[in-house]
Amino acid sequence: MSPKKKIQHSEEVPLKLTAAERKLILDELMCLDQDYEQIIRETPSGKPVMMYLDDLEDFGGYIASEANHCEDKKKQKKLDAVFERVQDVLDKYMDEEPPLTLKIRDARNPQRKTKVNPGILYQFKITLLGVKPLIWRRIQVQDCTLDKLHEHIQTAMGWTNSHLHQFVIKEKRYGDPGLMDDLDCIDSTATMMSEILPKTGKPFRFKYDYDFGDGWEHEVLYEGSPLSEKGKKYPLCLEGERACPPEDIGGVWGYADYLEALADSQHELHEEYMEWNGPFDPDKFDSKKATKEMKKGLPNWRDR
Repeated sequence: MSPKKKIQHSEEVPLKLTAAERKLILDELMCLDQDYEQIIRETPSGKPVMMYLDDLEDFGGYIASEANHCEDKKKQKKLDAVFERVQDVLDKYMDEEPPLTLKIRDARNPQRKTKVNPGILYQFKITLLGVKPLIWRRIQVQDCTLDKLHEHIQTAMGWTNSHLHQFVIKEKRYGDPGLMDDLDCIDSTATMMSEILPKTGKPFRFKYDYDFGDGWEHEVLYEGSPLSEKGKKYPLCLEGERACPPEDIGGVWGYADYLEALADSQHELHEEYMEWNGPFDPDKFDSKKATKEMKKGLPNWRDR
């Protein structure tokens, strides 16, 4: 395997786009930054679109967001293909350490950006409570808001961000005030992980609750801050076990009944569950696929 080409973040890299893909991006991405739109329009047909490495990563975020919200499955598939190509280019050239500071969009105000230190790496083990055998994931993420950690947990576990969530840390509730209505909470969109995790690197546990109806509880175990590895792009799902339960299955007890019905072709609910969700393998999990989903991200309540 040939070594990665070393390149600075201030250098441009080529992204090959077909004429149809360019048209799709320009027609569908209504929120696309004007600078990216201009670059695509001014690039001659048949030539690769040239972008700075950091800009390409930001551009990929626009593609992923639109793919996540696209109701046309054919267009969604095409946007996913463009996103995969962006990731391939980033993986090919991203061999240098990231800059000391990085600006990320605020979840509720896309025009405002927050500075974080991507050089800080955190490792977590997320375990879904109340289910045996255990369903768990081990992930590595850079410093970010608790709201972004919520997205990492959703994508690593396999949830779809279809319900409310909260963190409970040292008996304090953290969530998005814009979504939590009358529930009193500390703003998770403005709370950095580096503010709440121990500076000593010692293990630290807290809770992540998802879907207040089904009541899924997760233990989030902070395992420390390993050194980031040169050439690797974060976030990463290192390992895990077993598939995430389907959404709206009725919590721990409903999931147990669901598995029992699926395993017994004579069960009165077997056919109903098969029609509702199709075949389901509770032991299936792919860390590489989970990593791709983490990098792609998920739709959020704010756009609904």
